[in-house]
Amino acid sequence: MADFTVVVADPEDGAAYQRAVEGQDANRFVGRSIGDEVDGSAVGLDGYTVELTGGSDTAGRPMREDIAGPALNAVLLSGGTGFNPTRDGERKRVTVRGREVGEETRQINATITARGDQSVDELFGEDEGENEDDE
Repeated sequence: MADFTVVVADPEDGAAYQRAVEGQDANRFVGRSIGDEVDGSAVGLDGYTVELTGGSDTAGRPMREDIAGPALNAVLLSGGTGFNPTRDGERKRVTVRGREVGEETRQINATITARGDQSVDELFGEDEGENEDDE
């Protein structure tokens, strides 16, 4: 069973929130691709919708939107996700993951696309307080 860390960005206030997702909630992400929308209740945002924007695997290799599937691929890059060239014309072969979330994915980046009734701070603030009581 997959376990993820989901980093949710709030474009309205520029904040990012990190949530651990396990079990049934994590299964909502498996098989989804970058650009897909997921119900926000999987990360504690009831009534919200989040869009997957990227992620990385267990070794820190990034996911690229232009590579199909969840597998590793060695691709020749001239820039973009996974490689930042230091001079004009520089290219490099880099190992990256495909755009689909799989068992090897450990971090998923997402952004809020549709808002619910409550604010993000209220929803995450209540969850943090409940987790502190459980410890």
